[in-house]
Amino acid sequence: MENILEDNIRRRALRNRRFKWLVIAGSIVTVTPIFLIVINLIVKGARQINLSFFTETSPDTFQAMTATANGEIIPGGIANGLTGSLIMVLIASALAIPTGLMTGIYLYENKKKRYASFIRSLAEVLQGVPSIILGIIAYIWIVKGLTKGYSALAGSIALSIMMLPIIVRSTEETMSMIPVQIREAAFALGVPYYKMIFRVLIPCSFSGLATGVLLSLSRILGETAPLMLTALGSPVMSLNVAKPSSAVPLLIWDFYNDPNMVNMVWSASLFLMIFVLSLNLLSRSISKKRKYI
Repeated sequence: MENILEDNIRRRALRNRRFKWLVIAGSIVTVTPIFLIVINLIVKGARQINLSFFTETSPDTFQAMTATANGEIIPGGIANGLTGSLIMVLIASALAIPTGLMTGIYLYENKKKRYASFIRSLAEVLQGVPSIILGIIAYIWIVKGLTKGYSALAGSIALSIMMLPIIVRSTEETMSMIPVQIREAAFALGVPYYKMIFRVLIPCSFSGLATGVLLSLSRILGETAPLMLTALGSPVMSLNVAKPSSAVPLLIWDFYNDPNMVNMVWSASLFLMIFVLSLNLLSRSISKKRKYI
């Protein structure tokens, strides 16, 4: 009997070791392409990274062709894309963050109402819609119907539509994690309903709300398709939101279509990857430091 038990233990231990090494091998296979992509970006993109890369506008084809032929660094940078991205992300955040937070709080406070269920379903559908479809809708509704032309404002509205479902769902999920006793304690002390939301619920769920906002920003920073149909792009820096504007993803697409701009593609992609990665790391840091009460 003891021998049978020992044999079973050995077989189970052997299966556990085999499964462990199988999981490790699968993880290595999954992670290796990511490391190769990152290393390739760093090796090919670091050469163009300098001060002028962030302070000058994108070069033209002749400048890039001349620099490439002479083995020199391509002059110019992505300042027009950085300016446009900053303007559009700020406007999109101003539109989407308050709306998304309030909608998420409404869904949390009215879980069983039919209208809340409809909004929740709409947010889930919107979150799964491809960005090019949202770009087409924004082109029809905003570019053709509202602004009567391509503009940074149209691009901002398209990006805010993409941000909304992420913020709404993350807000509702975050609010659901707050103990009900906190709400009851606030009401027992005579706190008005609106103060309970702004002074109790939101501060308690700050880390989750901030994480959802940062994740939504990470998503829109790399989007190209909606901006191609709304902001269009511009070779110069412009602070006029009623005019066409460039963005870093749009510049990457423009550089890709010009064989003389290959080095700029790698550098702009490296910058965008580092920036998005920093936002994701910041969201993780916030979620670890701030805990729910």
